[in-house]
Amino acid sequence: MTETQTKTSGPEFRAAAGAIDGLRNDLMRDVLAYRPLPPLNPDGRLIRRLPEGLRKATVWTPHALVLFAAFLVMMAGFAEWNHRFLMGVVPAIPVAMTLIRPVAAFWASMLATVFCGILGSELWGPSTFAAQVVVLVVVAARTRPRTAALMWLLTLLFGVLVEGGDPSITAPLVTLSAFALLVVAVVQIRRDAEREVTVQRTVTAVERDRRTLLEERTTIARELHDVVAHHMSVVAIQAEAAPYRVENPPPELEQAFVTIRENAVAALTELRRVLGVVRAEDYEAPDAPQPTLAALDGLLDNVRETGLETEKVITGAVRELPQGVELSAYRIVQEALSNSLRHAPGASARVELGYVLGGLGLRVVNGPPRGLVKPSPGAGHGITGMRERVAMLNGEMTAGATEDGGYEISVFLPVPLSDGPEPRETAGGTADATGATGATGATGDADTVVVERGGGA
Repeated sequence: MTETQTKTSGPEFRAAAGAIDGLRNDLMRDVLAYRPLPPLNPDGRLIRRLPEGLRKATVWTPHALVLFAAFLVMMAGFAEWNHRFLMGVVPAIPVAMTLIRPVAAFWASMLATVFCGILGSELWGPSTFAAQVVVLVVVAARTRPRTAALMWLLTLLFGVLVEGGDPSITAPLVTLSAFALLVVAVVQIRRDAEREVTVQRTVTAVERDRRTLLEERTTIARELHDVVAHHMSVVAIQAEAAPYRVENPPPELEQAFVTIRENAVAALTELRRVLGVVRAEDYEAPDAPQPTLAALDGLLDNVRETGLETEKVITGAVRELPQGVELSAYRIVQEALSNSLRHAPGASARVELGYVLGGLGLRVVNGPPRGLVKPSPGAGHGITGMRERVAMLNGEMTAGATEDGGYEISVFLPVPLSDGPEPRETAGGTADATGATGATGATGDADTVVVERGGGA
């Protein structure tokens, strides 16, 4: 039969062809294959509760039950008046064979039925009847439901053909065996379902552990980048600019700064290579420079376009802070404003930056939600990420609801005192740590206050 003929045949023909293929694969291929019945799992839910000595014997319970069934079949044959020895031993042999060669045991049971039918007066005597039922049940339990169905159909056809087309003689056997095989099939399906659920749970647990590991790697890579890479970049830049700050520097000093810069660049290269190992597989390093507080205005403009009214207040002398501090402050403001959009739709937000002598004060507060849009529930990961960044810089953070129903986040990031902080260009000129504005030439001892307001789009 060609593949083209199978495809063009009707569904009945394909079903018959499938049944023949199943019969050939399940009951005619490797008939004499040696498949010993394995013992029970000693770590099962019931067996593991037994004492150690009793547990070793309990694992062989299925084997004992099969041999006991073979003994009962043999006793039923001994009750026959004619050829009682053969009528008992011959049907009992296929029952015992189910322990080692299940498929061969089924065919041996059919032959034993024919043999005993010739010796006795009926096809399904007490011994052959019991032997056939036991063989069907044991072989079905050791194979699969399709094999059990094929064996049941063959038994039915065999009985009808041998008895000359009268199904009434084989009816008790096939009825009893049908109920028994149905129970076995239900147990097998339930066992396979439990095994599949266990496998899926194991796979899910492995994937969850793997995802957690990748997330931890990403967190470690980000923190290493924030703490180390930015400072090494500063070292390289300062080493390159240092000779230009000294008039007529000696060649030895210039060469020393060149060596420092080369070592810093080499360290950055090695650091990026190591970070590529500890990052998650799907993590992609950003191509653009990491944001700082200088890019805060762009962030606020984007937030205002979404409809969130924002106000920025700066107190103190604006100065450039360590890059790790500026990046963490930017990310904290970004996450706080994102929380305001999710949890307080329609509210207004206020961002306060306070430059003090010992560090940077940061406060983001939003009002209660207004309007018809319902707040989105959150998992609390944003607050946790803020606390991790603050703890990494040895800072302090408080977060909680305000009296009017809003939410407030207050952060202080300490910054070690330096001899000469770098000035930052602002809209009004260049402001250094003392509050001097280069554009005006005035020196301010008091703090500078800058207030910017913006409405929603």
